[in-house]
Amino acid sequence: MPRLTTALTELLGIEHPILLAPMAKISGGRLAAAVSEAGGLGLLGGGYAEADWIDPAFRDAGNGRIGIGFITWALDARPDSLTRALAHRPAAVMLSFGDPAPYAPAIKQAGATLICQVQRLDEAQRAVALGADVIVAQGQDAGGHGRLGRGTLAFVRAAAEALPVPVVAAGGIGDGRGLAAALMLGAAGVLMGTRFYAAEEAIAPAPVKQALVEGRGDDTVFGGVFDRLRGPAWPAPFAGRSLANALTERWGGREQELVGDLLEAERAAYRAADQAGDMGRKVVWAGEVVDMIERSDPAATIVRRTVAEAVEALSGAARFLTA
Repeated sequence: MPRLTTALTELLGIEHPILLAPMAKISGGRLAAAVSEAGGLGLLGGGYAEADWIDPAFRDAGNGRIGIGFITWALDARPDSLTRALAHRPAAVMLSFGDPAPYAPAIKQAGATLICQVQRLDEAQRAVALGADVIVAQGQDAGGHGRLGRGTLAFVRAAAEALPVPVVAAGGIGDGRGLAAALMLGAAGVLMGTRFYAAEEAIAPAPVKQALVEGRGDDTVFGGVFDRLRGPAWPAPFAGRSLANALTERWGGREQELVGDLLEAERAAYRAADQAGDMGRKVVWAGEVVDMIERSDPAATIVRRTVAEAVEALSGAARFLTA
Protein backbone atom coordinates (compact mmCIF):
# COMPACT_ATOMS: atom_id res chain seq x y z
CA MET A 1 0.00 0.00 0.00
CA PRO A 2 1.37 3.49 -0.81
CA ARG A 3 2.45 5.67 2.09
CA LEU A 4 2.33 9.39 2.70
CA THR A 5 5.32 10.46 4.76
CA THR A 6 4.89 13.75 6.62
CA ALA A 7 6.23 15.48 9.70
CA LEU A 8 3.33 13.92 11.63
CA THR A 9 4.08 10.34 10.62
CA GLU A 10 7.74 10.81 11.47
CA LEU A 11 7.01 12.43 14.84
CA LEU A 12 4.50 9.80 15.94
CA GLY A 13 6.10 6.83 14.23
CA ILE A 14 2.96 5.94 12.30
CA GLU A 15 2.45 4.82 8.71
CA HIS A 16 -0.37 7.13 7.68
CA PRO A 17 -1.08 10.77 8.64
CA ILE A 18 -4.51 10.03 10.09
CA LEU A 19 -5.62 10.55 13.69
CA LEU A 20 -8.84 9.31 15.24
CA ALA A 21 -10.69 12.16 16.94
CA PRO A 22 -11.05 11.37 20.66
CA MET A 23 -14.85 11.48 20.62
CA ALA A 24 -16.14 11.18 24.17
CA LYS A 25 -17.34 7.64 24.88
CA ILE A 26 -17.47 6.92 21.14
CA SER A 27 -13.77 6.42 20.48
CA GLY A 28 -13.31 3.41 22.72
CA GLY A 29 -10.48 0.92 22.95
CA ARG A 30 -11.56 -1.23 20.01
CA LEU A 31 -11.86 1.72 17.65
CA ALA A 32 -8.61 3.35 18.78
CA ALA A 33 -6.71 0.09 18.45
CA ALA A 34 -8.19 -0.58 15.00
CA VAL A 35 -7.11 2.83 13.69
CA SER A 36 -3.61 2.37 15.09
CA GLU A 37 -3.32 -1.17 13.73
CA ALA A 38 -4.27 0.17 10.30
CA GLY A 39 -1.38 2.61 10.44
CA GLY A 40 -2.89 5.77 11.90
CA LEU A 41 -3.06 6.77 15.56
CA GLY A 42 -6.18 6.04 17.57
CA LEU A 43 -7.07 8.38 20.42
CA LEU A 44 -9.43 7.27 23.17
CA GLY A 45 -12.32 9.61 23.87
CA GLY A 46 -11.47 10.51 27.46
CA GLY A 47 -13.96 13.35 27.15
CA TYR A 48 -15.19 14.61 30.49
CA ALA A 49 -12.30 12.96 32.36
CA GLU A 50 -14.43 10.35 34.09
CA ALA A 51 -11.80 8.24 35.80
CA ASP A 52 -13.72 4.97 35.82
CA TRP A 53 -13.89 4.99 32.00
CA ILE A 54 -10.15 5.20 31.42
CA ASP A 55 -8.82 1.83 32.59
CA PRO A 56 -11.44 -0.30 30.78
CA ALA A 57 -10.90 1.70 27.57
CA PHE A 58 -7.17 1.03 27.63
CA ARG A 59 -7.84 -2.66 28.37
CA ASP A 60 -10.18 -2.87 25.39
CA ALA A 61 -7.34 -1.59 23.20
CA GLY A 62 -5.21 -4.58 24.17
CA ASN A 63 -1.59 -3.97 23.33
CA GLY A 64 -2.38 -1.34 20.71
CA ARG A 65 -0.23 1.79 20.63
CA ILE A 66 -2.82 4.49 21.20
CA GLY A 67 -3.34 7.89 22.78
CA ILE A 68 -6.14 9.62 24.66
CA GLY A 69 -7.90 12.96 24.48
CA PHE A 70 -9.59 15.08 27.14
CA ILE A 71 -11.92 18.06 27.24
CA THR A 72 -9.53 20.37 29.05
CA TRP A 73 -12.04 22.35 31.10
CA ALA A 74 -13.50 19.05 32.36
CA LEU A 75 -10.02 17.87 33.30
CA ASP A 76 -9.75 20.96 35.52
CA ALA A 77 -12.31 19.36 37.84
CA ARG A 78 -10.76 15.88 37.66
CA PRO A 79 -7.00 16.32 37.22
CA ASP A 80 -6.30 12.87 38.67
CA SER A 81 -7.77 11.39 35.50
CA LEU A 82 -4.71 12.57 33.60
CA THR A 83 -2.47 10.79 36.09
CA ARG A 84 -4.47 7.61 35.60
CA ALA A 85 -4.22 7.91 31.82
CA LEU A 86 -0.48 8.59 31.87
CA ALA A 87 0.04 5.42 33.89
CA HIS A 88 -0.94 3.53 30.74
CA ARG A 89 1.92 5.23 28.84
CA PRO A 90 -0.16 6.61 25.95
CA ALA A 91 1.66 7.57 22.78
CA ALA A 92 -0.06 10.96 22.83
CA VAL A 93 -2.44 13.08 24.87
CA MET A 94 -4.74 15.55 23.15
CA LEU A 95 -6.23 18.52 25.01
CA SER A 96 -9.16 20.50 23.63
CA PHE A 97 -11.35 23.40 24.78
CA GLY A 98 -9.41 24.95 27.61
CA ASP A 99 -6.04 26.01 28.96
CA PRO A 100 -3.37 23.31 28.48
CA ALA A 101 -0.87 25.05 30.77
CA PRO A 102 -1.62 23.05 33.97
CA TYR A 103 -1.19 19.72 32.19
CA ALA A 104 1.51 20.19 29.57
CA PRO A 105 4.48 19.57 31.93
CA ALA A 106 3.17 16.22 33.19
CA ILE A 107 2.33 15.03 29.68
CA LYS A 108 5.76 15.96 28.36
CA GLN A 109 7.52 14.46 31.37
CA ALA A 110 5.67 11.18 30.79
CA GLY A 111 7.12 11.04 27.29
CA ALA A 112 3.77 11.41 25.51
CA THR A 113 3.30 13.63 22.50
CA LEU A 114 1.25 16.69 23.44
CA ILE A 115 -1.46 17.46 20.90
CA CYS A 116 -3.54 20.62 21.36
CA GLN A 117 -6.73 21.30 19.41
CA VAL A 118 -7.51 24.97 18.83
CA GLN A 119 -9.91 27.13 16.83
CA ARG A 120 -7.88 30.35 16.66
CA LEU A 121 -4.35 31.18 15.60
CA ASP A 122 -3.49 32.99 18.83
CA GLU A 123 -4.52 29.87 20.78
CA ALA A 124 -2.28 27.78 18.55
CA GLN A 125 0.70 30.03 19.13
CA ARG A 126 0.19 29.94 22.89
CA ALA A 127 -0.13 26.15 22.89
CA VAL A 128 3.16 25.84 21.01
CA ALA A 129 4.79 28.15 23.54
CA LEU A 130 3.55 25.82 26.29
CA GLY A 131 5.15 22.81 24.61
CA ALA A 132 2.56 21.43 22.19
CA ASP A 133 4.20 19.04 19.73
CA VAL A 134 1.23 19.00 17.35
CA ILE A 135 -1.57 21.49 16.71
CA VAL A 136 -4.98 20.39 15.51
CA ALA A 137 -6.55 23.30 13.63
CA GLN A 138 -10.29 22.74 13.94
CA GLY A 139 -12.61 24.59 11.60
CA GLN A 140 -16.27 25.30 12.18
CA ASP A 141 -17.16 22.53 9.71
CA ALA A 142 -16.36 19.96 12.41
CA GLY A 143 -18.90 17.73 14.06
CA GLY A 144 -19.31 17.58 17.80
CA HIS A 145 -18.00 20.43 19.88
CA GLY A 146 -16.16 23.41 18.49
CA ARG A 147 -16.99 27.01 17.82
CA LEU A 148 -18.05 29.24 15.01
CA GLY A 149 -15.43 31.42 13.40
CA ARG A 150 -12.73 29.96 11.19
CA GLY A 151 -13.43 27.65 8.28
CA THR A 152 -11.11 24.66 8.02
CA LEU A 153 -9.37 25.49 4.73
CA ALA A 154 -8.25 29.02 5.55
CA PHE A 155 -7.44 28.23 9.17
CA VAL A 156 -5.26 25.24 8.33
CA ARG A 157 -3.36 27.26 5.75
CA ALA A 158 -2.73 30.10 8.21
CA ALA A 159 -1.67 27.75 11.01
CA ALA A 160 0.68 25.74 8.82
CA GLU A 161 2.34 28.94 7.66
CA ALA A 162 2.72 30.41 11.14
CA LEU A 163 3.66 27.47 13.38
CA PRO A 164 6.94 25.57 13.80
CA VAL A 165 5.23 22.26 14.64
CA PRO A 166 3.10 19.85 12.56
CA VAL A 167 -0.44 21.07 11.97
CA VAL A 168 -3.31 18.60 11.65
CA ALA A 169 -6.50 19.61 9.85
CA ALA A 170 -9.87 18.89 11.47
CA GLY A 171 -13.37 19.66 10.29
CA GLY A 172 -15.02 18.60 7.05
CA ILE A 173 -12.51 15.85 6.30
CA GLY A 174 -13.66 12.28 5.83
CA ASP A 175 -12.02 10.87 2.74
CA GLY A 176 -8.81 10.86 0.72
CA ARG A 177 -9.62 14.00 -1.20
CA GLY A 178 -9.92 15.83 2.10
CA LEU A 179 -6.59 14.41 3.24
CA ALA A 180 -4.97 15.42 -0.05
CA ALA A 181 -6.40 18.93 0.23
CA ALA A 182 -5.11 19.27 3.79
CA LEU A 183 -1.62 18.20 2.75
CA MET A 184 -1.64 20.68 -0.12
CA LEU A 185 -2.56 23.43 2.35
CA GLY A 186 0.51 22.62 4.42
CA ALA A 187 -1.00 20.32 7.02
CA ALA A 188 0.94 17.23 8.08
CA GLY A 189 -2.15 15.10 8.52
CA VAL A 190 -5.82 15.02 9.42
CA LEU A 191 -7.96 14.24 12.45
CA MET A 192 -11.26 12.54 11.55
CA GLY A 193 -14.25 12.16 13.83
CA THR A 194 -17.58 11.95 12.03
CA ARG A 195 -16.34 9.36 9.53
CA PHE A 196 -15.07 7.10 12.31
CA TYR A 197 -18.26 7.63 14.33
CA ALA A 198 -19.93 5.42 11.74
CA ALA A 199 -17.15 2.80 11.87
CA GLU A 200 -18.05 -0.72 12.93
CA GLU A 201 -15.89 -0.46 16.07
CA ALA A 202 -17.31 2.87 17.29
CA ILE A 203 -19.33 2.81 20.50
CA ALA A 204 -22.68 3.77 18.99
CA PRO A 205 -25.96 1.93 18.43
CA ALA A 206 -26.93 0.88 14.93
CA PRO A 207 -29.65 3.55 14.52
CA VAL A 208 -27.09 6.28 15.18
CA LYS A 209 -24.72 4.90 12.57
CA GLN A 210 -27.61 4.60 10.13
CA ALA A 211 -28.52 8.23 10.79
CA LEU A 212 -24.96 9.18 9.86
CA VAL A 213 -25.17 7.16 6.65
CA GLU A 214 -28.43 8.87 5.72
CA GLY A 215 -27.43 12.33 6.95
CA ARG A 216 -26.33 15.24 4.77
CA GLY A 217 -24.19 18.25 5.48
CA ASP A 218 -27.20 20.49 4.92
CA ASP A 219 -28.88 18.62 7.77
CA THR A 220 -26.31 19.71 10.37
CA VAL A 221 -26.89 22.56 12.79
CA PHE A 222 -24.66 24.27 15.36
CA GLY A 223 -25.95 25.09 18.81
CA GLY A 224 -26.12 24.28 22.51
CA VAL A 225 -29.56 22.79 23.04
CA PHE A 226 -28.27 19.26 23.71
CA ASP A 227 -25.66 20.47 26.20
CA ARG A 228 -28.35 22.36 28.05
CA LEU A 229 -30.65 19.36 28.23
CA ARG A 230 -28.29 16.46 28.84
CA GLY A 231 -25.46 18.33 30.59
CA PRO A 232 -22.88 19.25 31.43
CA ALA A 233 -23.19 22.86 30.36
CA TRP A 234 -20.36 24.00 28.11
CA PRO A 235 -18.59 27.33 28.57
CA ALA A 236 -19.01 29.99 25.92
CA PRO A 237 -18.18 30.19 23.06
CA PHE A 238 -18.24 26.42 22.58
CA ALA A 239 -21.26 24.51 21.29
CA GLY A 240 -21.80 21.49 19.04
CA ARG A 241 -22.62 20.54 15.46
CA SER A 242 -25.15 17.73 15.12
CA LEU A 243 -27.81 16.38 12.81
CA ALA A 244 -30.97 18.44 13.02
CA ASN A 245 -34.01 16.86 14.66
CA ALA A 246 -37.19 17.84 16.45
CA LEU A 247 -35.31 19.34 19.38
CA THR A 248 -33.04 21.54 17.30
CA GLU A 249 -36.00 22.68 15.21
CA ARG A 250 -37.90 23.69 18.33
CA TRP A 251 -35.13 25.12 20.48
CA GLY A 252 -32.28 26.00 18.16
CA GLY A 253 -31.18 29.54 18.96
CA ARG A 254 -33.61 29.65 21.91
CA GLU A 255 -31.65 27.54 24.40
CA GLN A 256 -31.62 30.31 26.98
CA GLU A 257 -35.40 30.11 27.20
CA LEU A 258 -35.03 26.65 28.73
CA VAL A 259 -35.21 27.50 32.44
CA GLY A 260 -37.03 26.36 35.54
CA ASP A 261 -39.85 23.85 35.20
CA LEU A 262 -39.68 24.00 31.41
CA LEU A 263 -36.01 23.00 31.47
CA GLU A 264 -36.67 20.12 33.84
CA ALA A 265 -39.58 18.88 31.74
CA GLU A 266 -37.53 18.98 28.53
CA ARG A 267 -34.63 17.27 30.28
CA ALA A 268 -36.85 14.45 31.45
CA ALA A 269 -38.28 14.04 27.97
CA TYR A 270 -34.81 14.05 26.43
CA ARG A 271 -33.48 11.41 28.82
CA ALA A 272 -36.50 9.18 28.20
CA ALA A 273 -36.10 9.56 24.44
CA ASP A 274 -32.37 8.87 24.68
CA GLN A 275 -32.94 5.63 26.59
CA ALA A 276 -35.63 4.61 24.13
CA GLY A 277 -33.39 5.37 21.15
CA ASP A 278 -35.84 7.97 19.83
CA MET A 279 -33.90 9.41 16.89
CA GLY A 280 -36.33 12.31 16.68
CA ARG A 281 -34.80 13.75 19.85
CA LYS A 282 -31.50 11.95 20.37
CA VAL A 283 -28.29 13.87 19.66
CA VAL A 284 -26.14 12.62 16.78
CA TRP A 285 -22.97 14.70 16.57
CA ALA A 286 -21.99 15.13 12.93
CA GLY A 287 -19.87 17.46 10.85
CA GLU A 288 -20.54 18.71 7.35
CA VAL A 289 -18.53 15.79 6.00
CA VAL A 290 -21.44 13.47 6.82
CA ASP A 291 -22.38 13.58 3.11
CA MET A 292 -19.45 11.28 2.39
CA ILE A 293 -20.54 8.43 4.66
CA GLU A 294 -22.13 5.74 2.51
CA ARG A 295 -22.00 2.82 4.93
CA SER A 296 -20.58 1.61 8.23
CA ASP A 297 -17.14 0.16 7.49
CA PRO A 298 -14.38 -1.29 9.66
CA ALA A 299 -11.93 1.38 10.78
CA ALA A 300 -9.09 -0.29 8.87
CA THR A 301 -11.07 -0.02 5.65
CA ILE A 302 -11.65 3.68 6.26
CA VAL A 303 -7.95 4.31 6.88
CA ARG A 304 -6.74 2.38 3.86
CA ARG A 305 -9.33 3.81 1.52
CA THR A 306 -8.56 7.35 2.70
CA VAL A 307 -4.85 6.92 2.03
CA ALA A 308 -5.41 5.29 -1.37
CA GLU A 309 -7.78 8.07 -2.43
CA ALA A 310 -5.34 10.72 -1.25
CA VAL A 311 -2.48 9.17 -3.21
CA GLU A 312 -4.68 8.99 -6.30
CA ALA A 313 -5.79 12.60 -5.89
CA LEU A 314 -2.26 13.88 -5.39
CA SER A 315 -0.94 11.86 -8.30
CA GLY A 316 -3.72 13.08 -10.55
CA ALA A 317 -3.17 16.74 -9.73
CA ALA A 318 -0.67 16.95 -12.59
CA ARG A 319 -3.50 16.78 -15.10
CA PHE A 320 -4.30 20.41 -14.33
CA LEU A 321 -0.88 21.52 -15.54
CA THR A 322 -0.42 22.78 -19.09
CA ALA A 323 2.80 23.34 -20.95
